[in-house]
Amino acid sequence: MRLRPLLLSLSIALLTAASGAKDTVRLPHLGSRADQAFTQAEARAYGASMLRQMRALGLVVDDPLANQYLNALGYRLVAASESPGTRFTFFIPREQVINAFAAPGGYVGINAGLIIATQSEDELAAVMAHEISHIEQHHLQRAFDDARKMGPLYALVMLGALAAAAGSGNANAPMAIAALGQGAAMQHQINFTRKDEAEADRVGIQTLANAGFDPDGMAEFFGRMQMLLRADSGGYEVPALLQDHPVTSVRIAEAEARAHTLKLEMARRRLPGGTALHLPRWETGLLPLPLARNGESLLLDRAQRTDAPGSAQAHAYYLMMRERVRVLSSNDLSGLLRYYAANLADDPAFGTASNHYGYALVLMRSNRAAAAIAQLRPLLAAQPDSLPLRLAMAHAELLDGRRSDALARYARISRDWPRNTAVALEYAHALILGGDRRDGSTAEALLRPLLDASDEPEVYRTYGRAAELAGLKIRAAEAFADATFLSGHAAAALDQLTRLGQRPDLDYAQRARIGARIAFLTPIVLEQQRQRDSATRHGP
Repeated sequence: MRLRPLLLSLSIALLTAASGAKDTVRLPHLGSRADQAFTQAEARAYGASMLRQMRALGLVVDDPLANQYLNALGYRLVAASESPGTRFTFFIPREQVINAFAAPGGYVGINAGLIIATQSEDELAAVMAHEISHIEQHHLQRAFDDARKMGPLYALVMLGALAAAAGSGNANAPMAIAALGQGAAMQHQINFTRKDEAEADRVGIQTLANAGFDPDGMAEFFGRMQMLLRADSGGYEVPALLQDHPVTSVRIAEAEARAHTLKLEMARRRLPGGTALHLPRWETGLLPLPLARNGESLLLDRAQRTDAPGSAQAHAYYLMMRERVRVLSSNDLSGLLRYYAANLADDPAFGTASNHYGYALVLMRSNRAAAAIAQLRPLLAAQPDSLPLRLAMAHAELLDGRRSDALARYARISRDWPRNTAVALEYAHALILGGDRRDGSTAEALLRPLLDASDEPEVYRTYGRAAELAGLKIRAAEAFADATFLSGHAAAALDQLTRLGQRPDLDYAQRARIGARIAFLTPIVLEQQRQRDSATRHGP
């Protein structure tokens, strides 16, 4: 959904800036397919670089539980799309702006503000299906070609500003970057992508239906956006950009017509007597498992898999994750406390489990753990198997000084949800806090299996603390360097590894691991330096 294309522009800037490296990057042409334009590995590297830079600026909600939910939802859609083997990474930018964007390499950002603005999982899935379609229909390649025609200098300046801001520590840097993205270049890009929007709508609705969601979800979300333009935004920033790239009545009508056609197709598949033949998944709620991700089996466990779309369980989990994103993306804790407290006191309809859960999360962030426990206790009694509620109660007990109770609860959750990133991280945090060497060893063993499959900085950062507590000093230092890199600070990570590699007490295996990391990071750091130098020479 191109409601605000700044971040897409940044991702295109990554591609355009890299065009100077002619030995390794083949520039795409209008209408060319992705595999003819550049390799999947190159596109993935560009998208990963964008995400690391966003993390360096504090622009990402890196919460394992929310990320797990979003990626499970996304891969349900990918499995039902035209390219079920394509690798994707779904993440949550911290912005309250109602926006979503697709970037090279299958990176899809769904802003916190958009998640909060949705009213159902069908609406959220509709936005994600739309962005997935942009990637599968190769719209990014055409956008890249158009941006390249505008001149590589613009993109180099954009990327140089991003890289410089990431290393500056300046709190105003994101605003400076946003200012760079305004003007004629942005409007040119919007005009260019309008025809792609129509195609992404059409293909996205088909994916939505195939995955088991209500195909009306897209039209419903478009209608919500139209209402936000006509009235008070309800606290969410609705960009003026929508005046130039509107969600029109025609677009809504087309989405409704496509959804109606899909439902008629489902009805025609029924035999006399009500027997169904080849029902789409939005009728049966089936999800093919295991999924394939670039040839790898991806068998999602219970924590990573949503319930059947449209079920009461799926809706309840969606509502909890929406409130979790609302709380974790906000810097106004006092305002959130008033929001939950006042509405819970004044509006009986507001007293849902998800809103009490959100209130408990705000209370914990505000150092009021005992009050959070009071909110969670009746919820957990009603839903004793709810993972978000069980984790929240364990965390509240830990904050309330009841470490032994919290550890016992985390141990039970870990047995029920083995190899779950969110569970392992929270349990490891609890073990490390006030723990001894034995606790560190337990935490290290919990997190070690997650390292190869994760690109979340907090996994490596927490593993480093666990390994340090367990006495594994070299492993800890390697993990801290990995966390630094994934947080968007490649040069600092390279410096850490270089100093680590100079220790005289390294054995052969340790020296080999560190050397491989240094070899991987060195060209990345050199390229970043080249981009900064180029931006400095040309100026804004």
